[in-house]
Amino acid sequence: MSKRSKAYVAAAEKIEADRAYAPLEAVRLAQATSIAKFDATVEVAFRLGVDPRKSDQMVRGTVNLPHGTGKTARVLVFATGDRAEQARAAGADIVGGDELIERVAAGFTDFDSAVATPDLMGKVGRLGKVLGPRGLMPNPKTGTVTMDVAKAVNEIKGGKIEFRVDKHANLHFIVGKVSFTDIQLVENYGAALEEVLRLKPSASKGRYISKATMSTTNGPGILVDQNKTRNLTEADAEV
Repeated sequence: MSKRSKAYVAAAEKIEADRAYAPLEAVRLAQATSIAKFDATVEVAFRLGVDPRKSDQMVRGTVNLPHGTGKTARVLVFATGDRAEQARAAGADIVGGDELIERVAAGFTDFDSAVATPDLMGKVGRLGKVLGPRGLMPNPKTGTVTMDVAKAVNEIKGGKIEFRVDKHANLHFIVGKVSFTDIQLVENYGAALEEVLRLKPSASKGRYISKATMSTTNGPGILVDQNKTRNLTEADAEV
């Protein structure tokens, strides 16, 4: 058994597999069971009661995490002229027009988020096969197709995350780093949860969030009580 697997098993033994922990308890347990030798990312996965194959049950959105992600996102902007200069001034990492579109078409995806001005979407739209599977395609609904590229860049750099349900009805998002305080992590979780609940499709019947799991990079999963949606920062039982 490798050192990594031993560490994983030891961490998993601290978690009651069939228990759904209150969000604050789950956060504290995630911090206590992180096995990475670096500042691990804290992630959450929801299983949703939707059918992603139906357009009226697609769940996709963005949320500004109150305490950021703990990571400075690498932002690419498709823009030209004054908008390109505004994007650079706002801190965009990669900015360009036709040449950048060709570069991405050839397979370049070394960035975390993409923004585009509306006038370039006719060309950017052809990048669907490259950007779509990675969740990087600019979209007006998430504020990444806009003339105000500076605002979009600032929001993404400031902790705005995008989420989208996958074909298996799972939705993943990050809530920060293990080094965050427990309150910061649970407040980030609460902000994302509130937005996911707000986006519940009217066509979704039955239980909307059927399962919630929190984990750290390479660490074991912790069931979260998805029914607890208020007063998330209230003290819970010791873990």
